[in-house]
Amino acid sequence: MRLAVRLAILLLGLWGAAAGAQGQGSPFLTAVPKTPILVIEFERVFSESAFGLRVNSEIEQAGRAIATENRRIEAELTEEERRLTDLRPTLAPDEFRKLADAFDEKVQLLRDEQDAKARALGARTEEARRRFLTVAQPVLEGLLREAGAALILERRTVLVAADAIDITDRTIARIDAQIGDGAPEDPAPDPAPQVPEMQPDPQE
Repeated sequence: MRLAVRLAILLLGLWGAAAGAQGQGSPFLTAVPKTPILVIEFERVFSESAFGLRVNSEIEQAGRAIATENRRIEAELTEEERRLTDLRPTLAPDEFRKLADAFDEKVQLLRDEQDAKARALGARTEEARRRFLTVAQPVLEGLLREAGAALILERRTVLVAADAIDITDRTIARIDAQIGDGAPEDPAPDPAPQVPEMQPDPQE
């Protein structure tokens, strides 16, 4: 009985050491474990990949620019409204009403423009995520085949999972190796137009 217990403890210790060794080193240097199920934190794959870091940085920068513009517009409208209020005692009611209506239309137009910019930024974010998913899919399929797995689950939906079957870091490393930050390349400059050589006039 004691021998069986000691043997079980030894086997558990060896399994733990092997699992710890698998979690060390580069994702490229450790083999994908053979397992029917893999798990992944896909949000972390996006946010920690070079692609996701670039996209999030660009989106945050664009969002800050819109917020700065909103504050500037708000200050300008507040000042314009104050001037309009100061003018009211000096204007006929009909004249003031025309100015007030024009101001209200201006406010609504600016609000619609800024809302459109915010929606466009959100659409840009979703488009970047769709593109990233397209890029990530063949990487995930490759890891699925290497592991001989039948499916990959989002880790947040799993109650408990061993770290050995988590392919998050491997996925990040492989996507980074394949596309880097995914930034579009600058188009090559158009070649300079060739100027035809002047031919001597045969009559000269």
